[in-house]
Amino acid sequence: MRPATDRGWLLRLVIAFCFAQGAVSMARPAVSYRALALGADERAIGVIAGVCALLPLFAAVPLGRRTDHGRCAPLLPVGVVLIAGGCALSGLAGSLWAMALWSGVMGLGHLCFVIGAQSIVARQSAPHEQDRNFGHFTIGASLGQLVGPIAAGALIGTDRAGGSALALLAAGAGAAVSFTSLWRIEHRDTAPDSRTGRADRVPVVGILRTRGVPAGILVSLAVLSATDILTAYLPVVGEHRGIAPSVVGLLLSLRAAATIACRLVLTPLLRLLGRTALLTVTCLLAAVLCAGIALPVPVWALAAMLAVLGFCLGVGQPLSMTTVVQAAPDGARSTALALRLTGNRLGQVAAPAAAGLIAGVAGVAAPFVMLGGLLLLSAGVALRSPERPAPREGAPPAGGQARRGGSPLSRKSDI
Repeated sequence: MRPATDRGWLLRLVIAFCFAQGAVSMARPAVSYRALALGADERAIGVIAGVCALLPLFAAVPLGRRTDHGRCAPLLPVGVVLIAGGCALSGLAGSLWAMALWSGVMGLGHLCFVIGAQSIVARQSAPHEQDRNFGHFTIGASLGQLVGPIAAGALIGTDRAGGSALALLAAGAGAAVSFTSLWRIEHRDTAPDSRTGRADRVPVVGILRTRGVPAGILVSLAVLSATDILTAYLPVVGEHRGIAPSVVGLLLSLRAAATIACRLVLTPLLRLLGRTALLTVTCLLAAVLCAGIALPVPVWALAAMLAVLGFCLGVGQPLSMTTVVQAAPDGARSTALALRLTGNRLGQVAAPAAAGLIAGVAGVAAPFVMLGGLLLLSAGVALRSPERPAPREGAPPAGGQARRGGSPLSRKSDI
């Protein structure tokens, strides 16, 4: 049983993640507007958004192997430094190539932070706490996604070039604020299966063939691709439909607020529907709503669709984390989470590039139809996945099943 002083680690991690994710969410639309000011077209916007995920695509698994040896905490400050530097230097860049480069640095920093933070949550949470703790952890991301676009829209205003540069510099400063919480996060390895060197004996192919891992990766890829393309392309849609940047920022933040609301009620929803039904229904509804964004609807209808869409997208990330962690072979949980992030980054490279190509040929709303198809596929995969991954009880049960019903205290929020 963990001591009572242990209960503040998740709150501090959520606060740090809020500032780090807020910086990235503020930078994403600002990068799009600055690129437009520098003469970018829809294809160039897609390429820049894809480059932001290109460096992390190759770094995820090596970083996951590192954290399987218990070295999670150092990744957090490294990630913050890269996020802050990438945001600030993007604001100072004077060419599209330089913006793409510094966006890649920002994406690498985000990956470092997320791998380190997710590994800490996985290692310091009992099995029956993982759905709840991952849900609360991702609230930090949603809070950042709520505040970031509003701040970006307010700073950009009507000055696309100067305002977007100011927003990127402010995003870099905001990321640095997360250091105030990071220094208080102590990593204690409480996982019974995390012995040094054991992860090296689990090949990547073996992890990917484990039942439950591929489904978790695909659901996460689809949900994150939807979130990223919404962030990158809603400003472009707004430009074509005459929606002001401040209103676009509010729309993106409304989507994030709905995601927070979803994660606050995630535990009751799981009790009501179960993991498989909840994932399937929300992915299916999100597919329909993403395709609906392509329609020339008024702003109020777009706001309503984004609110429901945000609620649906809030389910996929925390539940896919739990699915992957519980399905992964013993001693390779961090590597499995890193493979999930690799899938995310692969989607972040391929989806924006495909979105840019589709937008150049069929119009700026067409990428949302593509997202609808991807989410529809993830709904089918979620429907076929098991309610709970097959037991891999190489490690002691640690009371996981015995306590699954749990006392009321085991369901309390840590934040």
